[in-house]
Amino acid sequence: MSDPDLDEDERQRLVDNLMSARRDVKQFKTDPKKLKTARAKVHAAKVALGERGPVWWTDKAPDENKKMVKNSSYKEWWIKQTRHMSPD
Repeated sequence: MSDPDLDEDERQRLVDNLMSARRDVKQFKTDPKKLKTARAKVHAAKVALGERGPVWWTDKAPDENKKMVKNSSYKEWWIKQTRHMSPD
C-alpha cells in the first residue's frame, strides 16, 4: 500500500515511474547491466511510494511484512481462518 499522506499528483507521478521501470525490467531481461538499472528504478519508486523502506504508519505495530504468518502476531487469527476453509 502506498503512503496515504502522499499528494495525489505526487503519488500518480511515482506510480507512472514504477510502471515505466517495470516495463524496462521486462524489456531488458537479456541485458544484465540495463536490467540491474531498471530493477533499481523499481526499488526506488517503491520506496518513494512507501511500499518498501521505512514504515510510514505510526500505530507502533511491528512490521511483519517478511514473516511467515506462523511466526507472526497473526498466527492465531490465521489458524481460525483456515479452520473454516474447505479443501479444493
